[in-house]
Amino acid sequence: MATMKSVLTGARNLVDVTETERPVPGPHDALVRVRACGICGTDTFFLHLGGMPAGADGTTRAIPLGHEPAGEIVGIGAEVTGVEVGDRVVVNPQGVPSGIIGCGGAHGAMSEYLLIEGVEVGRNVAVFPDSVPFDVASLNEPMAVARHCVNRSGARPEDRVVVFGAGPIGLGATIWLKLRGVGHVVVVDVLPERLETALAVGADAVIDPAQEDVLARLTELHGQAANALGQPRAGTDVYIDAAGAPAVFQTVIDAAKWHARLVMVAVQKKSDAIDLGGMLRSELTLIASQGYPTEIFEVTPELVEHHERFARLISHRVPFAEVGRAFELALTPGAAEKVVVTFDDAGE
Repeated sequence: MATMKSVLTGARNLVDVTETERPVPGPHDALVRVRACGICGTDTFFLHLGGMPAGADGTTRAIPLGHEPAGEIVGIGAEVTGVEVGDRVVVNPQGVPSGIIGCGGAHGAMSEYLLIEGVEVGRNVAVFPDSVPFDVASLNEPMAVARHCVNRSGARPEDRVVVFGAGPIGLGATIWLKLRGVGHVVVVDVLPERLETALAVGADAVIDPAQEDVLARLTELHGQAANALGQPRAGTDVYIDAAGAPAVFQTVIDAAKWHARLVMVAVQKKSDAIDLGGMLRSELTLIASQGYPTEIFEVTPELVEHHERFARLISHRVPFAEVGRAFELALTPGAAEKVVVTFDDAGE
């Protein structure tokens, strides 16, 4: 029996690396040798819990982790068409019948091999060329999240946009905004190294709220406007919350001009009461952005074209043999921007 190593949730904030049977593809399936897999905030969420909640008594069950893979097809079923052994692919983790990959489903992509049931190009896999490194290709899924957020914002070239949070989603949104021709994009974060990365990927300006007054700086950058009562506000058209920090929401309300838009893409942390009156005075439109209804493979050609730019989002590349250290980095606030686990030594 051929086996493989796979990463599951362990005790709270720890992972277990287990030896399990290597999947065998059925007639309509493909087996992917994973070559890189990113660590997402959702992975760390399950680690904080110690697994997937399993009952009202607070118990949890261990689940396979990882939903941001890139790899190569090493086996296909007899009735598979559209892909071949040797193809390099990215994966739609929401496109398999056994449940979402890595978030409670039967399979996790932080494994040496991943079974893609009912493999179909354009539904659950997309092929990419060998000019793109596997680690950069593994950004496909989070960049689809970022692209959906930008699509939801409706940002136009003439708009002035602020992105709160220079993690992978915020930086990805910054790249997509600039690629669609948005004229001025500001990124706000408290970590200087993240602000440096934001400038490197195309942000027009950055703000450290620990050092600067956000409203004053935005007014300087985007001009002065007003809310419905004529009170002075920044001329910013679109705000994107890719941070989820409680202070972000109120900062936007305090800065928002009449008919500004706020897009929430970050998982929101519990916060104090929000000034709904402030939202009313600006007629601030709140837009929620969840996942990637259509964007998962729409982003792939542009990720390929601009892969050197997207590569800047990866702060740490950690070999699978040190996967525990990779998750420690991801769990430590401020220790890493984007951690990608590489599988160059994956079993044959």
